[in-house]
Amino acid sequence: MRKNRVPYIIPAVKPHTFLLAVVILVAGCGGQGSTVHITPAVSPTGSPAASQLPDISASPGASPAASPVPIAGSFAVLATSTLGDNYTVSIVAIDGKVVGTATPSSPTAVTCGDAAAAVVPIPVSTSDDRAYYMDAQGVVRFMTVHGETGRATTVPTGGGRRSMFSVSPDDQRIAVVVSDYTSSGVAVRLYVEDLNGGSNHLDLFSSSGAYGLQPIGWHGINNLVLAKVPACTQGGGPFSAGPLELHVVDPATAVRRFTIGGTNCVIAGSPSPAGAVCETTNGAQASVIDWTANTRRSFAIQGAGPAYLSPDGAIVAIPGSSATTFQGNSKTLSLQACGWIDSSHVISGGDVQQQPRIGNLATGTVIPVAAQGSCAGRLPGGL
Repeated sequence: MRKNRVPYIIPAVKPHTFLLAVVILVAGCGGQGSTVHITPAVSPTGSPAASQLPDISASPGASPAASPVPIAGSFAVLATSTLGDNYTVSIVAIDGKVVGTATPSSPTAVTCGDAAAAVVPIPVSTSDDRAYYMDAQGVVRFMTVHGETGRATTVPTGGGRRSMFSVSPDDQRIAVVVSDYTSSGVAVRLYVEDLNGGSNHLDLFSSSGAYGLQPIGWHGINNLVLAKVPACTQGGGPFSAGPLELHVVDPATAVRRFTIGGTNCVIAGSPSPAGAVCETTNGAQASVIDWTANTRRSFAIQGAGPAYLSPDGAIVAIPGSSATTFQGNSKTLSLQACGWIDSSHVISGGDVQQQPRIGNLATGTVIPVAAQGSCAGRLPGGL
């Protein structure tokens, strides 16, 4: 399989992206070797070996190859910071109930030659029925809203290396970008393989430079979505460490089909099944772009910041300093939304000082969530 099929690295693009879309890790943080504790309710330097079968740590009969149990309704996934020895992943129902929790060890922090922080995402991915999360050893495990848990696969890790992954909605394939950070940027390679056992492995693309790639989801099972991001950052502020643009590619060849966003309209928040929101760098206008790169509508905004498109594409959530307004709906909710659960419920993140909350756009009510963390996805999880 030939590499470098797609010219992903485009130096002309300005490094302006949204900070909340990623976790920036600094040297010396993150633990190794901690045990994963799961509380359900209701090869270090190379590609995973094809013979490495998943082992199940709980719920007999659960495995990546097993037929998934369909879920009823939609759920949010929260994840705490990976700057400590461990981090927590929680699945939250619309009524605020926490239906699943896991505490894996945090991946080791990576930097760009100790000169700048590497831009890396929260190590969580969601399929249509499972939340997947990675530990310090590169082991990817899963949990479901039904109490099923298990080990899915292993991805490369160690030293200045970080693997980023996304599981297909049907739990059959995994896309992995292996990133090796240096003082000059990052070297990346993309591969896709079967989640169960690592068979049908395809090495699809490699490059190096000041920009990296992150697999952030699948649009159906035949379109992989990659985010183009700056490799490193030495500062903060709006549009400094998140996706510059999104690439919709063929998961069998890495041939790019569509580009969402770009130099003149930078991605403003996590995408949804309906597409994504991008904003002009002067913070004057936002646009809703679908997965075939068509602009559905544009509207005026008052400064650059996060914006989240509802799963049905009808409404854009625009969080402010203390409340969230909605383009396409007249309500205002007293929370800082970080994502949607379904097309009428948003969720905010929180830590020990602030509790996450769920807002109901239909009724205007806001309820607390007994968990901590920032938005890390939703179930079902396809884009």
